[in-house]
Amino acid sequence: MPFSRLATVTTPTAHIGLGLAAVGRPGYINLGREADLGEGRSVDALRTRTHELLDAAYAQGVRYFDVARSYGRSEEFLADWLTARPDVTDVVVGSKWGYTYTAGWSADAETHEVKDHSVQTYDRQRAETAELLGDRLDLYQIHSVTPDSPALTDKELHARLAEAAATGLTIGFSTSGPAQADAVRAALAVTVDGEPLFRTVQSTYNVLETSAGPALAEAHDAGLTVIVKEGMANGRLAAPHAPDAVRAVAEETGMGCDAVALAVVLRQPWAGVVLSGAATLAQLASNLHAAVVDLDADQLTRLAAVTEDPRTYWERRGSLPWH
Repeated sequence: MPFSRLATVTTPTAHIGLGLAAVGRPGYINLGREADLGEGRSVDALRTRTHELLDAAYAQGVRYFDVARSYGRSEEFLADWLTARPDVTDVVVGSKWGYTYTAGWSADAETHEVKDHSVQTYDRQRAETAELLGDRLDLYQIHSVTPDSPALTDKELHARLAEAAATGLTIGFSTSGPAQADAVRAALAVTVDGEPLFRTVQSTYNVLETSAGPALAEAHDAGLTVIVKEGMANGRLAAPHAPDAVRAVAEETGMGCDAVALAVVLRQPWAGVVLSGAATLAQLASNLHAAVVDLDADQLTRLAAVTEDPRTYWERRGSLPWH
């Protein structure tokens, strides 16, 4: 398992990864992004920004980097960074397939990505990812599996993924939507020749959306590495958007709202890697403080009170505009 490399990292940030969804393309749904990126959204500008973030993250102990075919040119940006730093051999690289980026480098596109979990899309995107990342790719995940996804029942696809696993590539999946727990449990039951197909799961979990927690604990107990995405709820848990309880605890701890929110996720015993989706160096530095935030029982109780009904949470997420 490539994630065994993370076990040798002793820095406090070893369990925090960097996801490049917010900087691999000019448009995304994170709140506050206009201020974060401003007008500097050309390919070269975002390439430079991504490389600066990767440099800072690596220097501060981050060893997992997460991209996807649909995150604009994130795979390309990460591949360029890895090529320029051949001495960086201790990182774990994960990407995802299943969505095709369709925005044409526009933040105002009518459609930014199209979902398709067919074998044909896997074959095409696997070749595209291989061309960019080659043997630096450690983990390939099905992007955004839901309970009705054909990826859960397509035996031909399962056979293809098992073939990739036999070459040393780790196979995983990510989830989204109010029924994440159902998707996780269905994926845990997928086997090829009697062996579990998936070795990692990446799900949304944060103080507003905790419904996947029990299923993620089951996945961890089954031997999967759990990667947590959207720990900041697409910016809803960052100042100035954070709920009053998050702001109060942040003031008490002397940390940012973002660090408090991510610290709650890091406390979960099943959380293997918690992703930062930082778009600026200041955000990254603040996110990484989550590794040293100490929360007491009263603070955790107050933070737990802000949890939303899953359907309410995902309806609100679905209404966030692309910036």
